[in-house]
Order: sequence, then C-alpha cells, then structure tokens
Amino acid sequence: MSEPSRRALGVLLAHAVTTQVVTFVLRPTMAYRAIELDVPSAWLGVLGASFAIAPLLLALPAGHAADRYGERRMAVTGALTLVAAGIAFLTLGHTVAGLVAAGILLGTGHLGCVIAQQALVANTTRSGGHDAAFGRYTFAASLGQAAGPVLISVFGGEQAIPDTGAIFLWSCGLAVLLVVLSALLARSPRPEAGDRDDGGGVRSLLRRPGLAYALITSCVVLAAVDITLVYLPALGTEQGLTAGTIGLLLTVRGLASMASRFFLGRLSQAAGRRRLLVTSTVAAAVAMLLTPLPMPLWLLLGVLLVLGFGLGVGQPLTMSWLAESAPPGLRGRAMSLRLVGNRTGQILLPGAAGLVAAGLGAGGVLMVTALGLGWAGVAARRLPADGGKHGGKHGGKL
Repeated sequence: MSEPSRRALGVLLAHAVTTQVVTFVLRPTMAYRAIELDVPSAWLGVLGASFAIAPLLLALPAGHAADRYGERRMAVTGALTLVAAGIAFLTLGHTVAGLVAAGILLGTGHLGCVIAQQALVANTTRSGGHDAAFGRYTFAASLGQAAGPVLISVFGGEQAIPDTGAIFLWSCGLAVLLVVLSALLARSPRPEAGDRDDGGGVRSLLRRPGLAYALITSCVVLAAVDITLVYLPALGTEQGLTAGTIGLLLTVRGLASMASRFFLGRLSQAAGRRRLLVTSTVAAAVAMLLTPLPMPLWLLLGVLLVLGFGLGVGQPLTMSWLAESAPPGLRGRAMSLRLVGNRTGQILLPGAAGLVAAGLGAGGVLMVTALGLGWAGVAARRLPADGGKHGGKHGGKL
C-alpha cells in the first residue's frame, strides 16, 4: 500500500470513528435532556424514532447523490448537517419539538456520512479486497460507537443526569472536526460513460442474483444485535444477574464483534466469503439460542463470545458482497438499499419477536430471534459465491 493510500485510509477511518462518536454521544444525551424536561417516557420512543426517519425516507436519494456527485461532497454535506444538529440541540433543545427536530437533523447527517463512507470503500478498493476493507471500516465504526458514550461519563458520569449542555457544545466541536475530515477524504475514480451502469437504478440492483438474501441476512443480523442489547439486561433481571455481570457480557460481545471485523480479510481468504457468512450467522444463532439457558458464568461468557464474533461478520460481509455485485455508478445506491433494509428490520423485527414470544419473557424473545437468525444464515447459502463481475475495474488502492 502506497503512502498516499495509507493517508487516504487513515482519513476515512478517522471519519468513520468521529461520525459514530458524535452520533453515539448525542443519541443518549438527547434522552437525558428529555428526562431533564420531565418528558413522559412514551415520548422517548418518539425521540428515538426521529433519528430513524431520515434513513428510511432519504437513504435511496442519498445513495443516488453519492453516485452522481461523489462521496466527498456527500460526506461534507452530512458533516455540516451534524454541525446543524449540534447547534439545534444547543438552541432548541429546551423543548420536545426542538429535540425532535435536532434528532431528525442528527439522523440525516449520520446518513450522509455513512453512505459516503461505504460508497467510498466500495469504489476505491481493489477487486478481491472488499472483505478486508469493509472489515477495517466496520471495526472503526464499532470503535466510535464504543467511545462515544465515554464523553457522557466525562461530563457527569457519577451523576444521575450529566451536563447535557456541555455535551451538546463539545459535540458541535467534534462535528466541525468531521467537516474538516470530510474535505480531506479521497476522491474515488469516476466510471467512464461507457462503463457506468445506472440504467434502471434501484430496479437494476433488485434484479441482481442473491441480492434479496444479502439484504435479509444484513437486516436480521442487525436486528439481532439490537435485540441482544435490549433483552440481555432484561434476561439478567429475570435470572438475578447483577448489572455489572450484564455489562461484562455486553462488553465481551462487543469486543468479539470488533475482533471478527479486524481479522475479516484473513478469515474470508481462509474459509471463503459465503461459507464464512453462513457459518458465522448459524453459530451466532446457536449461541443466542443457548444464552437464556441456566449455565455457569464462565460458560455464558464463552457463549457471548461466539455470539459477538458471529454477529460481527454479517454486516461487513454483506457490504462487501453488494460492493462487488453492484456495477460502477450504482454502488452508493446499493449501500443505501442495504441501509433501508436494515432500518426496516430494526423497526419491525424486535416488535415481531416480542409479540411472538409474548409471555415467555426475555429468554423467549432471544430464542425466537435465534430461530430467525438461523433461518437467515441458511438462506445465505443461496448467495452467489462471488459478489459479481463488476468489482475492481475502477477500484483504487485504498
């Protein structure tokens, strides 16, 4: 890898980390500000949904814009929107309506940055290198998600409610840094007119063999991650586990996911992309199925290690498959289509699992989710072994 490529990679990974730090410090802080305002608990769900509105409504247009105008412009636009979100939290965050407006801006800015990052990885990676590239990228994103909440502890972690105003102010500063990083992002090679395949747009993508299975696997895996974060603490309460023990289990799960992403390139070369995706998803399903069963803590830690490792593989591998399947000129839309599927799954699947497992408690929800995860893993066997013939002719050396 040449020195300019190392520099480009460093800027991209720093951009990914900073985007997630800003997002994952502002989202919980928004909830803390609502608690300060004595907002009814039912409204907390509305505030959370305000962040998800943008990906559902704007993801496909954002992907089209990234394809047409380039990833750097999309990243700058997203970062500026995050700055606007921070300012909105500072100036309008004393009302529920202001928090909702700021949350929508936050979701929109996060969307723009993420679409730009994923399209840039897809368009600047050599054919055959997407697994490792998306492994590095998702590792950086996970690092940012883990680091973001640390700012909350800095500004009053020992208090019931941190200094939300100070967090909003520092988040504005981080968003300004993100604007600078956006301007420093590398440009991806634009496909020549004869090589660009944007006829039919999203319809062209939907006709790609195996695309439905890639989208299903991606959204089920992400929904399983969310369900684990919500229902593992509930399971701990039911089984008498301490909050510290649950925190340890969640930490092990998160670290295992980061490890699987860090070594994803080597794992994919050793096992093959499709086999790795199927095996890891099925292994995660088995681990989730075992999680509610009574067992010693050391064994439960091992189960969560397998669960985290398996769940960490699904997102980057489906990104990689889509990147190599989509032709030049459609990769931004391919990533945005995946994002729409993920957000839809995050909204529908947890509620569906809860309804199906009604009366069975948190353990029942985890078991039902495990069955869905296992089905997604088996369905992933229908994916073509190769993402497609389009990866790499225009790829760079990121």
